[in-house]
Amino acid sequence: MSAETSEAGSQDLAALARGGRINFLGFLLRLAARVPFLFIAGRMYGAEALGRFAYAVLVVEFVAQLATLGLKRGLAQQLSATDKPHVCVTWDALLVALMASVLGMALLFAFPRAMFPNSEIHGLEWLLPVAVLALAWSDVMLAALAYRHDVGATVRARAIVEPWTISIAALVFAFVSKRDGLIFAYALSMIGALVASALPFFRTYGRAAGWRPSPAESWRLARRSIPIAAADTVEWASRRIDLAILGLFASPATVGIYYVAQNVASLPSKLKTSFDPILGPVISRSLNEGDRAGVARQIRQVGFWVIAAQAAVALALGIPGEGVMGLVGPAFVAGTAALIFLLGAEVIAATATTSEAALIYIARHRNMVLSLAMLALQAVLTVALILLFRHLGWPIEWQATAPAVALCLALAFAALTKARLAGKLLGAPVSGWRWPLLWAAAAAIVVGQLAMLMPEWIELSIGIPAILAAFGWVIWRRGFGPEDRLLFKMRKKDIEVDLPAPGTTSDAAR
Repeated sequence: MSAETSEAGSQDLAALARGGRINFLGFLLRLAARVPFLFIAGRMYGAEALGRFAYAVLVVEFVAQLATLGLKRGLAQQLSATDKPHVCVTWDALLVALMASVLGMALLFAFPRAMFPNSEIHGLEWLLPVAVLALAWSDVMLAALAYRHDVGATVRARAIVEPWTISIAALVFAFVSKRDGLIFAYALSMIGALVASALPFFRTYGRAAGWRPSPAESWRLARRSIPIAAADTVEWASRRIDLAILGLFASPATVGIYYVAQNVASLPSKLKTSFDPILGPVISRSLNEGDRAGVARQIRQVGFWVIAAQAAVALALGIPGEGVMGLVGPAFVAGTAALIFLLGAEVIAATATTSEAALIYIARHRNMVLSLAMLALQAVLTVALILLFRHLGWPIEWQATAPAVALCLALAFAALTKARLAGKLLGAPVSGWRWPLLWAAAAAIVVGQLAMLMPEWIELSIGIPAILAAFGWVIWRRGFGPEDRLLFKMRKKDIEVDLPAPGTTSDAAR
């Protein structure tokens, strides 16, 4: 390896570590805000109202996901491959998202039953589709800012403004309407996130001077983003289709319990997204330089960080799972089994999602096929397991665990196939698995079992940090090498990396 390649590799790892640290702070802030929301929603609104809210939000976010047309990850590629002023490209993207959002909102306004299939509609909840545009535009603006390596904007919008707005608003609206308060709170949080995204966007890119709407250019932009849009939508749907299918077989109260388990379990998944804003530019630069082995090394490195962090959080939340779910309310303890399987699914998913970070550039169509196959497998397994558990006469709480089991199996399929494909194309393995993860997990389990012998308040307040500490100590001593410690030792002042924008040639994206 040449000195220049070695130096570039060190800078790439430093950039990944710095980006991960910044967004990891966002994860902690999001965690601090999400817990109060779940507590307020569970204790003040109840499982049935929470289930109604969960299904409505699921439909709205699905439409918003489609409306972004893959621009959350594809915009950076478009910016790097054009000679047009970047402000014009970003406004083309916003125009695409606007047109798609208007179409989606029109469908939801025309068929509001899609959001509330099992309850009556009265009051202002029919206005909820407005959140589609707010969410889609916020995502596009944050993607444009990530291209300029401004990950702090994402932290502020998604980890501070959005979760704290919905928590505070849910508390206030609980005294106004127990039926629709959560829905109103969600709409306000989306508007707040849009404002928090727009302010830094205009500071960075300025006004759209010289930009003229071009339907033809917007169509070309949308068409180029379809493979990435499919991958993004499938990844999003894989974390939602279980709830959607469960809603067809179970009561709103059961859906509400599963929704809480899903939200708690989704917290580790935010750790992976800590690296997304910087991982794309780093991979793109290495691909443009022809350094595929370097890309594999970057994926292995980030993959290990993500697996380690997700496993630690999964063990810390899963071992005292009954106590964690009980914080939301006594009725939610029934979702403990689902919580454990969902936490396991997030650990399994790490390999697939980090492999996909390269596949969307070097094999986007094959990645899309694998993603669609995974989603189909998950849907079939979810329905089959629910019917099987029902046929066996298992209680409803175990029937509600079936979607989580199906998710684990489907994600295992995606992890194996995507890692194998990425390794074959890059000419080097991409799995971040290391055996010290087992020893760290064993230490965490021992500490967790001791914590479970204590009163519940000690189990949660002391046991959870102790589990994290045990896992962290072992993985630090036995699993981390010098490059891994960059994640904790490097500081922004130590090295400034001016990475070129992410992008790749059309030949690479087969």
